[in-house]
Amino acid sequence: MAIPQSFIQELLARTDVVEVVGQHVQLKRGGANFMGLCPFHDEKSPSFTVSPSKQFFHCFGCGKHGNAVGFLMELGGMGFVDAVKELAQRSGMEVPEDRSTPEQRAQQAQTKALNEQLVDLLSQASAAYRKHLKESPRAIDYLKGRGLSGEVAKRFGLGYAPPGWRSLASVFPDYADERLVQAGLVIHQTEEEDKRYDRFRDRIMFPIRNVKGELIGFGGRVMGNDTPKYLNSPETPVFSKGRELYGLYEAREAIRDAGLVLVTEGYMDVVALAQWGFAHAVATLGTACTGDHVQKLFRHTDAVVFSFDGDAAGRRAARRALQAALPHLSDTRQVKFLFLPPEHDPDSFIREHGPEAFTRALNAATPLSRWVMEISREGCDLDTAEGRSLMARQAQELWMPMPHSVLKTQLLHEWAQAVGLGTHELLELWGVAAPGAARSGSANRAAAQASRRNDPNNASWQPSRPTRAARAGAPQGRSNLREDRAVVLLFHASSHWDTLSESQRSLLCELPSPHGEVFRWLDTQINDHGPQPLAALLAGAADHPQGQWVSQLVLKSPDVLDHEAKELEHILVEIEKRDLDAVLADLATRAGSDPEAYARFKALSERRKALKSMPYSVDSV
Repeated sequence: MAIPQSFIQELLARTDVVEVVGQHVQLKRGGANFMGLCPFHDEKSPSFTVSPSKQFFHCFGCGKHGNAVGFLMELGGMGFVDAVKELAQRSGMEVPEDRSTPEQRAQQAQTKALNEQLVDLLSQASAAYRKHLKESPRAIDYLKGRGLSGEVAKRFGLGYAPPGWRSLASVFPDYADERLVQAGLVIHQTEEEDKRYDRFRDRIMFPIRNVKGELIGFGGRVMGNDTPKYLNSPETPVFSKGRELYGLYEAREAIRDAGLVLVTEGYMDVVALAQWGFAHAVATLGTACTGDHVQKLFRHTDAVVFSFDGDAAGRRAARRALQAALPHLSDTRQVKFLFLPPEHDPDSFIREHGPEAFTRALNAATPLSRWVMEISREGCDLDTAEGRSLMARQAQELWMPMPHSVLKTQLLHEWAQAVGLGTHELLELWGVAAPGAARSGSANRAAAQASRRNDPNNASWQPSRPTRAARAGAPQGRSNLREDRAVVLLFHASSHWDTLSESQRSLLCELPSPHGEVFRWLDTQINDHGPQPLAALLAGAADHPQGQWVSQLVLKSPDVLDHEAKELEHILVEIEKRDLDAVLADLATRAGSDPEAYARFKALSERRKALKSMPYSVDSV
């Protein structure tokens, strides 16, 4: 569902984050802000602050921060749209359905009603399965033999599907109801003859819930050697294996207390680990870990440990999890990989070796940074040029999906050293050292920039900044205080964007990542929606690759004062001067023999003199 940015802006303007947070956290006034104990990690002294002026919360202990929508997302583990809907309901606002027709709205209402009915049918089936478990000594003995207590079975709602073909017919009077098929409870076979029968038979049943606690599907496990060992609900209107995780709803508080989540491959692993005191475990649902899984996990914690068997299949699964995690990394997030011996899964390992041994294995899990280096070396003889070349190519596939971070920069240096190249040579080999013209939020602006670049006599000509940075030897993505402050100023007072000249906006949009990437996004936002308040901008940037970096930068920076326009002008002058100095130094080496280079050198020298005389120039002080 697409929610108009204007509605998000109005919703945040009407919402008092202090009131929203205060319903869950006991807050006390502390100067200009409110303070309390952080709800996201265990602490005895309050490090959690809520700012009425910024309409943001921030914890100095665990780093969690955001606006009112973000608070509901972090606290309840819900998605952005669900958090907006809940906040809108509290404010008495109706979330608009962007550009939807009456027919589309009717269809959405019908879909919502059907989904509610399917959840209700699944809940009825779950109650029946729990009843059958109590009446089955064989199923009870199996669970006891796996070391599970009745308390844990009750907590996870475990049940038993009896061996009959139509046991659910005693639960649902209308066994021919097509919704039972849509819920994945009944199979309707029509190829040879029209017949219906239960999907789950003679299996231990594991109810699967979404983050709201709604029952959306089942996993069934055989008690003997039949196949398949695990049988999941099919894809239904309420259940998608690629987006859901078993046990996440039950593990929310434990994940928060432990400060990490352990991802396993089976339902029994989750339940068994909870039995042994490791209640912060979840499991994928018979499918590879996806980006949706990773995003959902990072809504609950900044530390994820993937646990896999140590055999070849386990390492393949770990690779898929790594690929899913790479685009969602940041300097505040940790991903590790726990490889158990080939003969063990977490359930068998902890039963044989005990919880202390499992804790030691968990603490010794392989950090992502170490494992990506190991993967990139696979099959490479680093004593040969061919082997180093292969490693460089394998490293590229791992490095490219990662968003800007200190970790990404550190890995770049490690790979460059391993293959015997400079970082800029490696970036150039990967095709990212000198990207083409930066994209702007407007096609006309892009065309104007291209025109200026092709005119050597234009004094405001701005060459491609990434090329200059690479030529000057500056690492791509290196933080700069001036650029950082420009981001802070323009996010706090986005109305200033439209007061900048075309060349000034181009100057910012052509900065290296992350700054240029953020300014291009800001340009598009203001072109499409106009100036917006800080909370609305950060909400809109939440899904951007640099969204977390921007939030941290803005929230930790000093407050913006009334003279931000003058400060911004000063920053722009200094950035342009620095860039011109780099370009002039390059042109000076070619001006004697290249007429075009001489013409550029002359024009840009005049521009440099003009900048020096400006009142905001450091040179003029």
